[in-house]
Amino acid sequence: MKAIGVLGVGALTEKVVRGLRRGGFSAPIYLSPRNVERAESLARDYDCDVLADNQAVVDASRILLLGVRPDQLESLAHSVDIGPRHQLVSFISGVSHRELMRLFGTDKTIRSMLSYAAETNSTNVVLNPPSKEITALFDSLGTLVPVEREDQFELATVAACMNGWFYFLLHDLHRWIADKGFDPAQSRQLILGSLSDCIAYARLREDQSFANLGKSIATSGTYTALGLEMLDLHQANAAWSAACEIVLDALLTKTQEGDRK
Repeated sequence: MKAIGVLGVGALTEKVVRGLRRGGFSAPIYLSPRNVERAESLARDYDCDVLADNQAVVDASRILLLGVRPDQLESLAHSVDIGPRHQLVSFISGVSHRELMRLFGTDKTIRSMLSYAAETNSTNVVLNPPSKEITALFDSLGTLVPVEREDQFELATVAACMNGWFYFLLHDLHRWIADKGFDPAQSRQLILGSLSDCIAYARLREDQSFANLGKSIATSGTYTALGLEMLDLHQANAAWSAACEIVLDALLTKTQEGDRK
């Protein structure tokens, strides 16, 4: 196993480190000192080392995980000297391979997108381009989704945003049931159970489209169909499509601006 360096110890990279350790990764993990409290806590609980600066992390590592915010990336790039032995794995949305190569001077870049569920080893892990080395490294984090083209990766990033939107949908449904007088803890279990049931049955019936699975339940005259009619009346699904379109447009604009530099 090759040593990993984390440049930018934020919420997402913290979850990745936890998932890697829980998945059996035992090689050294070196952390940049930025967000020192988070880094020191992670080092203490998951057998990592916080080094003096970004370059020290680079010098000690073979694989580098980039987890800073996009507006901090140029400053990070100026603070390090990346060599030909390094593999960069970027979790930064909207920053293309071309922009990473311009900033860091290497074409050994992988773009990855995953969620906080990396901590529980149950996330989708999107990789562009596919890489045997990084696939093997991230295999324990969840389900690998390798994509060949960068435009496919941007679409996968939109899907990752849906992960965050789902929580607000669950919040509204949970609050509605609880406000009607149901025990909040039980309400939470009902909502999570309904979602889990849906996922489990959809995985079982992979031969069926999501729409056909829904239609098999929301048959004419059922209460499910009654509620679905109201959702259609308010164009609930159109709002989700609009959210996807605006995020995709923002991502493509961001990457195109970076590529023109």
